Amino acid sequence: MTLSKKIKRLVITGGILLTIVALIAFNRIASSRGKVSVFAEAKSDLFEISVSNSGELIAENSVEILGPQMVQGRRNMGWGGHNNMRMQDLKIQDIVPEGTMVREGDFIAQIDRTQYDNSLKDAMETLKKENETLEMKLLDSAVVLTNLRDDIKNQVYTVEEARITLEQSKFEPPATIRKAQIDLDRQIRTLEQKQKAYRLKIAQTKADIEHQNLHVSMAETTVQDLEDYLAQFTVKAPGHGMVIYKKDRLGNKRKAGSNINPWDLVIATLPDLSAMISKTFVNEIEISRVKKGQKAVISIDAFPDKQFTGTVLSLANIGEQLPNSDAKMFEVQIKIDGSDPALRPSMTTTNKIIIETFADAISIPSECVMAGTDSVPFVYLKNKSKQIVVLGKSNDKHVIVEKGLKPGQLVYTMPPEEPEKFRLNGEELIPEIKQRLSKQQAGL
Repeated sequence: MTLSKKIKRLVITGGILLTIVALIAFNRIASSRGKVSVFAEAKSDLFEISVSNSGELIAENSVEILGPQMVQGRRNMGWGGHNNMRMQDLKIQDIVPEGTMVREGDFIAQIDRTQYDNSLKDAMETLKKENETLEMKLLDSAVVLTNLRDDIKNQVYTVEEARITLEQSKFEPPATIRKAQIDLDRQIRTLEQKQKAYRLKIAQTKADIEHQNLHVSMAETTVQDLEDYLAQFTVKAPGHGMVIYKKDRLGNKRKAGSNINPWDLVIATLPDLSAMISKTFVNEIEISRVKKGQKAVISIDAFPDKQFTGTVLSLANIGEQLPNSDAKMFEVQIKIDGSDPALRPSMTTTNKIIIETFADAISIPSECVMAGTDSVPFVYLKNKSKQIVVLGKSNDKHVIVEKGLKPGQLVYTMPPEEPEKFRLNGEELIPEIKQRLSKQQAGL
């Protein structure tokens, strides 16, 4: 056998041995992975009862960025269509991207002003007509009053002539004197009537001009209202900060193309990032256990290695129906302790509200606890005994064992084979358990 053939045989043999070793190792790993642990250890540790729900971050304080607002007060006597038009929805035509850092006075959004541009054009046309009407009334009044004044002046001359005629008739027959006197009296009465008519015309003209001035003032106010209103259609930042879109009552963010209504003009907010709140919702079954002031642990999905502590700040008094939820949900706000520049509004959170804690409590997984038809709880121990236990409070995974177990004991997590061979221990605890069950049934 040549040297090359020997080397080839050794290589083939080594490869086969390596394959066998790999298969054995793989089978052992697979076998170990396939084993399910049937025991759990009774542990004495801090036991927590908590309520956990997902939520999102919001700022505790924020400045609202509002859409156009109607000016009140002096506008009441103005624009006739003012009150009706302000009830209409407005459309956001353009808005900066969410998360944009802005300074006071920076552009935030543009509101569609088409319908109000047309209103302003109509108002300016009305103002022009009212001014033209005022000018015409002033001219007409000037002409009428000038004619009346000339007529009075002519009548003054007529009275003077009648008085001269009377003076010259003193040597005439009595009838002639009487006639001259009557003519003078008539001319004086005519003069007085013309003067009175002139005064009335002045008063009438003044009232007419004042009335028209009021129309002009109303038209001017309407134009000013619209100009002031339209000036707000380019929305500017009221301060420094990060732009966060406002959510409507359905949870949809307002963006370009969205509408805002007169009862909710908020387009976006500038949150104070130094004080953050985790907003979560707790279902109606668990909300009675949540109280203001309870501690909480908050995890942020974006930072899985970080945990934050917080305190329950507020609870909603009325539940609401959320999408994909059959039960009523109550909003709960948790204030996060301290501050972290990495936290941003709308980040997803996981919130664990600590309802109650017990120091050095012995606990086991809930699935370890069995019960017979008499409702007496028990566990199966590794030492082949069936131990009756007195249970305390529980959380979603574990239950406190007040009596019957010691720390370190191993408990079956599922019924063992041949459970009838396990010896029964703890029968002296049955009266206490029965008494507790009776109190529970009685609602005590």
